[in-house]
Amino acid sequence: MAGEKTLSDLGLTARGGREARISGISLDSRAVMPGHLFAAMPGTRVHGATYAETALAQGASAILTDAAGARIVEETLRGSDVALVIAAEPKSALAYACALFFGAQPQVMVAVTGTNGKTSVASFVRRIWQELGLPAINVGTTGVEGDWSAPLRHTTPDPVTLHKALADAAVAGIDHGAMEASSHGLDQRRLDGVQLLAAGFTNFSQDHLDYHADFEDYFAAKAGLFSRVLPEDGTAVINIDDARGIDMLAIARARGQEVITVGESQGAELRLLGQRFDATGQELRLSWHGVVEQCRLPLIGGFQGWNALLAAGLVIACGAEGEDVFRALPRLETVRGRMQLAATRVNGAAVYVDFAHTPDAIAIALAALRPHVMGRLIAVIGAGGDRDAGKRPLMGAAALQHADAVIVTDDNPRGEDPAAIRAQVLEGAPGALEIGDRAEAILRGVDMLEPGDALLLCGKGHETGQIVGDTVYPFDDVEQASVAVAALDGRGL
Repeated sequence: MAGEKTLSDLGLTARGGREARISGISLDSRAVMPGHLFAAMPGTRVHGATYAETALAQGASAILTDAAGARIVEETLRGSDVALVIAAEPKSALAYACALFFGAQPQVMVAVTGTNGKTSVASFVRRIWQELGLPAINVGTTGVEGDWSAPLRHTTPDPVTLHKALADAAVAGIDHGAMEASSHGLDQRRLDGVQLLAAGFTNFSQDHLDYHADFEDYFAAKAGLFSRVLPEDGTAVINIDDARGIDMLAIARARGQEVITVGESQGAELRLLGQRFDATGQELRLSWHGVVEQCRLPLIGGFQGWNALLAAGLVIACGAEGEDVFRALPRLETVRGRMQLAATRVNGAAVYVDFAHTPDAIAIALAALRPHVMGRLIAVIGAGGDRDAGKRPLMGAAALQHADAVIVTDDNPRGEDPAAIRAQVLEGAPGALEIGDRAEAILRGVDMLEPGDALLLCGKGHETGQIVGDTVYPFDDVEQASVAVAALDGRGL
């Protein structure tokens, strides 16, 4: 566990062989305390080494950086006894150093990457383990959840935050953990110190092109889970129905990893043979190594069947028996903000909330909801500001194609003009109703519902705030849906 360690204990070698004792690790110079290793990482706008002077003033005993950072701190360190560690891959070095510093993590760890489905798969993996009597957590967009919990600010947190959380969970008796592996987290090497037994791939479509140079750069980041993070003796669980699943499969096999293929395709080892939908869930027919199983899945949306199957594959990859895993599937629960039933009108029409915020996710969510709905399907969509603008018209087009009525509203406009964002979405959804105020848009959508209809609120999912400029205003789609239904149906909350 965390305690004072030397640089060599952390796998680091300082310039000139200088040793230092490390009492903590900080990425933020303002958080440095005496004896800390300050991780001066290269950034997109400014190099972390720029803040070395603050870190030194607060008592840092060592600095970890790259060659560019070393040049920045050279003058600051002159005459100082602070150890300087220069790494070719400083972010990876930091991740491994954090793993060694905190010294513990759940014995069985898995990670899942892909554009959509990460949160659901990680949550389902945790839930299956719990049904098998194993203390477990999932780590990601919704924080750390399960038999031990903690809040997180990012889907894949920085290595200091991540490894402290994993170590605390391990000390609390958690021996199984499932992680979301975001493209940002993989690109920034945040997972490099996590010891994985298995890794999963869900799907690949457009997202985060505000961060990644292009599709191939985005795919390469996700592929890093298999090409770098998952060890050669790990098991890759891959959705081969996705167009890029075959590419991910080739990467895993080239590393010599065991592979479990998942999907509807003829060659899938864990194969989805059929789905039958009703108002409250679906029946799954599947096969594992040729043995056919059938089970109830109390989840809305065909894609949740795929997510459940990938989660089952990850649990099997870690040693569980297939029949035990499949018996646990009927006890899976909806993940907060993922095709979540938010409210039901007196006339029986339902309101769902989903995190779908990419063209592909919107199309999949609406298409998946359709078999559960007898009447019209209405969608409320918006796009976030300061993010990939190219996907906005595509989001509108996806909604227009799969819904009977579309309302375009604000999501998290951040630093952009909300009206300009809506206009870009409307380019792909001509004729859609435009209502900037999200609460009013939800109210109008609920008011449109007739018996047998359903309303899907896309984009914000589990979020409890709306970001306008630099301010986060309280806003919860589930809560707003309940308020709207109560107001229109004359019922108290």
